[in-house]
Formats: sequence, C-alpha cells, structure tokens
Amino acid sequence: MKALIACEFTGRVRDALTAAGWDAVSCDFRETETPGKHYKGDVLDILKKETWDLLVAFPPCTYLAGSGWHWNNVKVGRHASSLRAADFAEKLFFSKNAKRVCLENPVGKLSAFIGPPSQVIQPYHYGDDASKRTCLWLRGLPLLRPTGYAKPRQVSDDVDLLGDPIGVKRWSNQTNDGQNKLGESKAREMLRSKTYVGISKAMGEQWTPKIIQAFPTWSDLKKPPRRNAN
Repeated sequence: MKALIACEFTGRVRDALTAAGWDAVSCDFRETETPGKHYKGDVLDILKKETWDLLVAFPPCTYLAGSGWHWNNVKVGRHASSLRAADFAEKLFFSKNAKRVCLENPVGKLSAFIGPPSQVIQPYHYGDDASKRTCLWLRGLPLLRPTGYAKPRQVSDDVDLLGDPIGVKRWSNQTNDGQNKLGESKAREMLRSKTYVGISKAMGEQWTPKIIQAFPTWSDLKKPPRRNAN
C-alpha cells in the first residue's frame, strides 16, 4: 500500500510508515534530510498523478495560525495569503486521489474552512519533552492514541495543603512564561515545522496497512461550504 507524506523534508513520518510496511514517499520543495524515497516539488503534481492509500499532510501554518491572524487586517495582502493557504489545505484533505488522509496543523483558523479537527494532541503525550497543541483532521483513520508521558518541570515551588506541587507546568521548548524558546530567525519556521519523533513513531505503529484496512475510506466525502474566517 502506498503512502504519500506531503510537506515533509525530515523523512520522520515517511521512515516510520516505511518501517510499518508502507511504500512511503515524502514530498517537499526542499530536499529530504534523511535518505529515502522523496519527491522534490509541488505535492499537488504528484498527488493528482495516481491514487494513494494514505496521505499524511503537513501544510504550512504561517498564514493559518491563530497567533498571527490579527495581522490580516493590518498587512496588505496577508488575508489573501491566508485564503491561499486554506485552499491548499482543502485540496489535500478533500483529494479524491487519497483514500485515507491525516492533515496536521497547529491550533488556528483552519477549522473555519474544513471543519473541527478529529482530535488535538500534544507531543508530551508521545514521549517528547515539548508542548505544542496540534490538530489532526482524519479521514478513514483511527484516532492516535497516547504512547507515553513526558513529565514537565514546575515553574513555581508552590504547593497545596497536602504538599503537592501546584506550579505552572512547562516543557523544554518553553520559557517559564510559556513562550517558545526559538527566537526569530530565517530557520525558525523550518525548525518549528518538524514533526516530533514520538508522534511520527505513533503514526507508524498505529496506522499500519493491516490496522487501517478495518476503517472505511471516504470516497463519497462531500466538501462543506467554505465559511468566512475573520
């Protein structure tokens, strides 16, 4: 069974699916960081050429993240960029050439275009010492189950009456006030877009060809009308 991993240059999900028995190919405008099957170019070109049993897609979130949406009313042309980003994500999620789809994006405005996510996950529920609320929109796939808890640090030394810590929880990618530690740089977007190892491994282990064949494909899925995301 063939799997296409869209907008991935690390090869992490591709390699996890390959280990699980998939004939997996990653696709991105960048070269792959690790050796393996990879298509350098526009994923829509390869997606429309043949039918895929599984599509795992990581469309760029720069213009879809809720944290930056307020700039759409300030910067000229930014709202148009958000609409193009949403259109690209829609084309992936509703592609007729993908029998099963997982589309990933951080919490943002994408729900206003393709509906609410199937689930919201955290890297620390999959063994990675990091916090990043991540949405998964699933077609023909089971929900991803947590595999292990990465314990956070306690920012405060405060305890309750029983002596249990009540401080704010923070993970290694966060400062004590909750901001991401990655500062502004040309590499910031690329670094933040990398799928965490634990989540990649869970996808490979829980979405094997044998497991997902028990779930029906959505060949007759109808695209809902686009809503106005302001």
